[in-house]
Amino acid sequence: MKEPSPTKQGDKRYALLMAARDSDYVKKAYGGYFNVFLAAFAEQGERWDLFRVVDGEFPDVDDLHCYDGFVVSGSPYDAYGNDKWILKLCFLLQTLDSMKKKVLGICFGHQVLCRALGGKVGKAMTGWDIGLRRVKIVEDLLPPFSEDDLTPSLSIIECHQDEVWEVPPAAKVVAVSDKTGVEMFAIGGHILGIQGHPEYTKDILLSIIDRLLNDGFIEVSKMNENGLVMMQ
Repeated sequence: MKEPSPTKQGDKRYALLMAARDSDYVKKAYGGYFNVFLAAFAEQGERWDLFRVVDGEFPDVDDLHCYDGFVVSGSPYDAYGNDKWILKLCFLLQTLDSMKKKVLGICFGHQVLCRALGGKVGKAMTGWDIGLRRVKIVEDLLPPFSEDDLTPSLSIIECHQDEVWEVPPAAKVVAVSDKTGVEMFAIGGHILGIQGHPEYTKDILLSIIDRLLNDGFIEVSKMNENGLVMMQ
């Protein structure tokens, strides 16, 4: 069992719950997805621990109080699946919610967080969404997620074929798009789900598109003004 990394007094500590395995491209270009998340979210003085939940590696329940927050990554797996690690992750997320721990779920993380807390998820009614998508903010966020300068809309990289069908009873829909009805949802000031990938860079997205094209999972529909593939 991995021990939480030591911190200085006052340092914040976070855990990344990794639900995907590193792609060859990300390992070569970034040294793994952990480094991608650190580049996107970590601030100076913070300590981050990695738990590869996809491989059955979870934080010890007695160590949960040591963390200021948790991030659940995306994954090629279905959030509504019944793999042992997914069910264990759902239980962990329920525990974190009961502790009022801050949790950010991204893509699969957004969906499995919804499922764990009583919502419904499944295949997207309109199929794949891959590329740059503009989402509309429809509800204000509570601290610590809120930003004084949060714009009415924003663009985010998307890469998913599943979606949230119904948010948990205690949740509110924070953002929508013309493709997906629940782009973001929140519960109080401690739970936030984001369907898009704020951690992705353009090159990571393009490497995924190449892989999906080569494997025959998607077909190119058109290119948008940023040079990214948009699926219909």
